[in-house]
Amino acid sequence: MSIERRAVSNERRAVSRKQWLRICSVACLLAGPAAVAQEIPTYAPPPAMPADMAKLPHVVLMSMGGTIASRGDTRLNITNYGGKGAPRVDPQHWVTDLPELKGIASITLEDQRAPQDRPTGSETHEDFARVAKRLNELAADPGVDGIVVTHGTNTMAETAYYMSLVVKTDKPVVFVGSQRPWTGLSGDGPRNLYDAVRVAASKEARGKGVLHCMDQFINTARDVDKTSAYRVDTFKGVDVGAIGFADPDKVVFYREPVRRHTSGSEFAGKDFQSLPAVEVAFAYRDAPGYLIDAMVEHGVKGIVVEGTGAGSPTGSETEAIKRAQEKGVVVVATARTNSGRVQDTPRRREAKIVPGDNLVPEKARILLQLALTQTSDLAEIQRIFTEY
Repeated sequence: MSIERRAVSNERRAVSRKQWLRICSVACLLAGPAAVAQEIPTYAPPPAMPADMAKLPHVVLMSMGGTIASRGDTRLNITNYGGKGAPRVDPQHWVTDLPELKGIASITLEDQRAPQDRPTGSETHEDFARVAKRLNELAADPGVDGIVVTHGTNTMAETAYYMSLVVKTDKPVVFVGSQRPWTGLSGDGPRNLYDAVRVAASKEARGKGVLHCMDQFINTARDVDKTSAYRVDTFKGVDVGAIGFADPDKVVFYREPVRRHTSGSEFAGKDFQSLPAVEVAFAYRDAPGYLIDAMVEHGVKGIVVEGTGAGSPTGSETEAIKRAQEKGVVVVATARTNSGRVQDTPRRREAKIVPGDNLVPEKARILLQLALTQTSDLAEIQRIFTEY
């Protein structure tokens, strides 16, 4: 290329660069705020908490332990945690880790956990009686607006149902837990606990009895059940569904529970230090009757049969049931399907077996225990199972 051509080419490139710079400058001026929006945002502190905490609902946060009060040795350990001597999460840690709670309620902490040296799942009726007594005391306190109880998920539905029958209050009592330890990666505990406090602080939750809130679903203690071993969406009201939801914007309810509970329960406010012995007999193909005979020999006052189909025992169990009834044992039929009502049929009436409605056997056991504290009359027990 000649010297003259090279000079012209360089001059053209220089003009092109100048034009490009002008275009970029004009574009930046026209973009204005949009150009600024591309910058990395600076940290903004969260909104200030309400200055007058006295105006917030007063919620008591009670720990009965459970996975939500457990720590794993790593964040990925979400199944092998807890046990004797393992580090636990104290109630104060929940409040420290969830400063957002201060924006929805004034929190008071209570620790009702069983001693740590006990094996997992070894809670006794004495533990439940102690907690029930304390819940009745808190419910009677005019300064308390709601109560949240944390609990292990394995037997939480049973404990919640028991409390729904013996705690005398119109105030919200909300049970909550988690499927993953507090320290687990993507743990469900923090959000579940936050939502449970929201429900307990909600005026709309009053009069609905003892509730259960996990995974944003609000169920009654009577109807909720654990349906999966490890999945976080394990708790469901299998037959009737949730009565409300703890949605991100607000707590909403769509219907009212119709079965008797809390302030409407004839068992509420009483101190049951012990309960009559009631056991559960499981029905399966060729299930023998001698297990029922053994229960009677050990002094049970009632037996709940978890029957096949619509609540049927086997032939061998049926004969054992007759022997048990001759000794004054009350028998209630439930279905191992965990869904659907056990109905009051002529054959069942003739067999003098009380239908357990749609209660799962472990909850029918609790209701039968309470019923037997005041009567062994089959008609009265039938009334109780119809009303509760």
